[in-house]
This record gives sequence, structure tokens and C-alpha cells, in this order.
Amino acid sequence: MTQYKRTIDLMEAELGDELVALDPNAGECFGFNSVATSVWRKLDQPQTFEQLRDALLDEYEVEPNRCSDELKALLDDLTAKGLVTTIG
Repeated sequence: MTQYKRTIDLMEAELGDELVALDPNAGECFGFNSVATSVWRKLDQPQTFEQLRDALLDEYEVEPNRCSDELKALLDDLTAKGLVTTIG
């Protein structure tokens, strides 16, 4: 079963329910909205897509299909930026 996990540790600062993160090695800064922050926090341990989706459905009032679509887009974006990878 495929799981997602963080590929790097970022220096993080919280701004309300959002997160600003810095990759000091690459000199890149990332801004996470509240949903992305929630997903990033959950990825401190490897998680399947289903685990992440179910946790978001518990946390936010959102249609399951919309949640799945937006989570897939977020994970694709985090993967493209080199912040997340898949295992399994």
C-alpha cells in the first residue's frame, strides 16, 4: 500500500492556523494554508492517501469527492516541490 511521507525537515513558524516553512539548505520558503498545514503535520509519520483523506473529512466539513480531488492536487504539488515522496 502506497504511503506518503516527508522528504525533508523544514524550519517552521506558525501564523494563526497557517504555516510558513523554510528549507535552509535550498533557501526556499513555503506557505501552507490551514488544510496544507494539517496534512503536513500528519506526514510526520508515513500516511496512506485514505488515512489523510479520512482525517481531513473528520476535521473539515467538505464533500468526500472534493476532499479527495483537492488532497490529490496538494500531494502532487508537495511531491513536485520535493517535500513529499511515496513509499511502498
